[in-house]
Amino acid sequence: MIACADAWRGDGEVLASPMGVVPSIGARLARLTFAPDLLLTDGEALIVGPDGTTEGWLPYRQHLTMVTGGRRHVMMGASQLDRFGNQNISCIGDWHRPDRQLLGVRGAPVNTLNNPVSYWVPKHSPRVFVERVDMICGVGYDSAAAAGSSARRHHRVRRVVTDLAVLDFATPDHSMRLVSLHPGVTVERVREATGFALAVADDGVPPTREPTPAELRLIREVIDPAGTRDREVRV
Repeated sequence: MIACADAWRGDGEVLASPMGVVPSIGARLARLTFAPDLLLTDGEALIVGPDGTTEGWLPYRQHLTMVTGGRRHVMMGASQLDRFGNQNISCIGDWHRPDRQLLGVRGAPVNTLNNPVSYWVPKHSPRVFVERVDMICGVGYDSAAAAGSSARRHHRVRRVVTDLAVLDFATPDHSMRLVSLHPGVTVERVREATGFALAVADDGVPPTREPTPAELRLIREVIDPAGTRDREVRV
């Protein structure tokens, strides 16, 4: 949750669109602590405060304006991710005859080409982190480069947060690299759970920032007193 919250650090006044329980807790924590200008939505038509109280109206047309104008940072999930940040949430297997049908492409292409995107993966495994996704929904760095300058203009895949680590694409070729390790996790464990070679700094990988006592209190007593976070990641 702390790593998810930190994904919005420094964004300023943008719309946070977290998808999933843990990203939502992270966005609310960021708003209550180091990102007071962050805008939160109920997912439908309202701007809300961290406690869910209404702060303003956000009609769908205005929401799309924020998306295409880059004033939104979404944290999506992923059924598959590859080394360049291509995301699949549509199907597993050949697109013409898939083994499994998933959510569909949804808004992933628009999100990744128009505003900053991060990903939350609650179970880091080789089934998710694959050499090549079966279908491209969210556009990765190599796909954006191949599509031309118009696709690259606003394309930014910020980071990937999992139950094991934090990763980003700040390498010369924009391939995924290991940024930090959650407590008790080793580089070897992350590598074993990843279906491609990760970039790793020669001087080692630092630990992920742990929550402060004040942040823990907000999570446990204010944001998620019912402990819904345990449904996604059990500690």
